[in-house]
Amino acid sequence: MNGPSPGGEGERVVEQASAWVESPLQMLCAVEAHHAGLLGPATAVVPRAGLRPLKATRKELRRLGLPEGLELAEPRDQMPRRVQAVGDAFSGKVQLRWLISNPGRIVIVDDGLATIRLLELLAAGPRRPLLRARAQPTKLRAVLGLAAALRLRLSKVSVFTALDVDKDLEDGVRRAGVDLVRHDFAWLRAQPPSAEGPAERTVVLGTSLVRNGLVHRDRYLRWLTDLASQEPVAYYPHRREDPVDVALIRERPGITVHDAGAPAELTLRGLDSGQRVLSLPSTAITSLRVLLSPRGVAVEPVDVPDDWWTSRAAPALRSHLTGVSG
Repeated sequence: MNGPSPGGEGERVVEQASAWVESPLQMLCAVEAHHAGLLGPATAVVPRAGLRPLKATRKELRRLGLPEGLELAEPRDQMPRRVQAVGDAFSGKVQLRWLISNPGRIVIVDDGLATIRLLELLAAGPRRPLLRARAQPTKLRAVLGLAAALRLRLSKVSVFTALDVDKDLEDGVRRAGVDLVRHDFAWLRAQPPSAEGPAERTVVLGTSLVRNGLVHRDRYLRWLTDLASQEPVAYYPHRREDPVDVALIRERPGITVHDAGAPAELTLRGLDSGQRVLSLPSTAITSLRVLLSPRGVAVEPVDVPDDWWTSRAAPALRSHLTGVSG
């Protein structure tokens, strides 16, 4: 994905950076990273093929008009040979690519809750393998995660995020030689508002906590049903939400399900003062507050009652989830 810029003989050759994205938020944050100048004057954002939410996000971003020098490339099954920016630092494919390509400079764009996990591991030192929370890796996978952590120590690494990061954690990350770059969706905030939001006063963001086995399904559905009995609700499913659960929610009186596909940061920009967004613990609360608070829209975290949590939700995980969304 590297090549010269168009033009006559003698013009400067522009190196085109590649960003590999596998989620709508990663795609949006790759655009913001390019706008912020982290990736150089030319960037190709390459989405992983076969993911419907990425297709919807790509379409919406193109409708807005992209920053100069940015290309939304065609979806691909495989990562580019050399990739400068990624979202999922815990992907085995990404880690293997780092080891065989010697990238030198790596930009990791925001990937929601996984970003905090990554920062904690980076701050803890190079002997902590890059593995997902609650992962039960094979020995070979653990070795790859450790090798990836060591590779990052030998590279110039920037983590680009809009999340609130505790000062102690931020200091630890910087001591580890990692550049933590904060952003506030400057490019997206400068774009004209999207189409009008839903008519309902209350918008609920879907959650992956049920499908991940951390929250009881019946408690969550009962809460939604009770909420919709008081007022109409617009429901935006999480991209990893179980389709069976979404179908059940769609049948509830008073709930309108919006299959937006694109991330909430894009689809909810048209909300007006007087409307509100409710969400179980999610890093989307932070980003939506940045985007919607100036419009007078309240973004409210919903506390998870103790009896909602399953036995798989350890106290440390519950505290972690509450901390990143409060």
